[in-house]
Amino acid sequence: MQHLADSPLAPLTTLRLGGPARRLYEATTTAELVAVVRDADDHGTPLLLVGGGSNLLIGDEGFDGTVVRIATKGHSLSAAGLLSSDAGVRWDHLVETAVDAGLAGIEFLSGIPGSAGATPIQNVGAYGQEVSETIALVEVYDRQTGRMDMLDPSECGFAYRTSIFKGDTRYVVLRVHFQLHAADGQSAPVKYAEVARTLGIEPGERVPLATARDTVLGLRRGKGMVLDEADHDTWSAGSFFTNPILTEAAFADLERRAAERLGAGAEPPRYAAGEGLAKTSAAWLIERAGFTKGYGTGPARISTKHTLALTNRGSAKSEDLLALAREVRDGVREAFGVELVNEPVFIGAEL
Repeated sequence: MQHLADSPLAPLTTLRLGGPARRLYEATTTAELVAVVRDADDHGTPLLLVGGGSNLLIGDEGFDGTVVRIATKGHSLSAAGLLSSDAGVRWDHLVETAVDAGLAGIEFLSGIPGSAGATPIQNVGAYGQEVSETIALVEVYDRQTGRMDMLDPSECGFAYRTSIFKGDTRYVVLRVHFQLHAADGQSAPVKYAEVARTLGIEPGERVPLATARDTVLGLRRGKGMVLDEADHDTWSAGSFFTNPILTEAAFADLERRAAERLGAGAEPPRYAAGEGLAKTSAAWLIERAGFTKGYGTGPARISTKHTLALTNRGSAKSEDLLALAREVRDGVREAFGVELVNEPVFIGAEL
């Protein structure tokens, strides 16, 4: 593999933000990927792995180390519905492959940017589905032992938008295996109310796989969540904040604050999140704290289509986006006592 010195990283991210890398490699095979990781570890060189760059915010100073763009492209589909993919394959291509084959399990994850290898790291989810529901095995390189390994779902620590891979550099995801199922061309039962309303059906009903995919793509486009070079609303990292999971006491305090601020009829959304816990909507909190669609006057603003997306309007720096994120986070905390947590991974940047 050849490497580029002082190469800009902004073009490798959907936010189009970030300074240069000291060295940048592109790994097109798993062997190349493992080799460059081993070399960096042997020399004590800081290492950053980049897939689709859709969940990544790199600071303006860049990364003083080795960056590897994962561009592995192999994937296959077995007769038993096992969809196996190298880490670098574009995620939405896999969803399209599954839908075209009449296999259900990831159709409501259509249009999500990024690569297959990133999906277990973030436990990617949307519209009532999470990849952890279909992941059968994750092939990894263990930087601690120097060996390849296979992890089953019980070893991956999957939880809401997280896993053992997130925030821990021990494992490099090389390949992911998804177990899908034949369902007579029908989707999994529709769980998400917005999808059901759009389809004109009741939650729990099923629709043709292609209909489910087209519906989700339409919903995502309407929120600026399908990548489009010409649309700055898509120059984002998707949802910038995760939906908060609160204790019962914290949710009761949120209800009290909402009533005081917005009136007795204002009720924050509540979703099941396990015993003694409640999940609420980050978008609801942001909007009602005064940060509406299009908020901002500088080069970084809230999307005009979706309150959860913080966007680069074309000339932003990373610090511009971080300043906006801090303003939103602090405003929500002051208004409702809830601490928003960023969903993208930060490299050389912090809130």
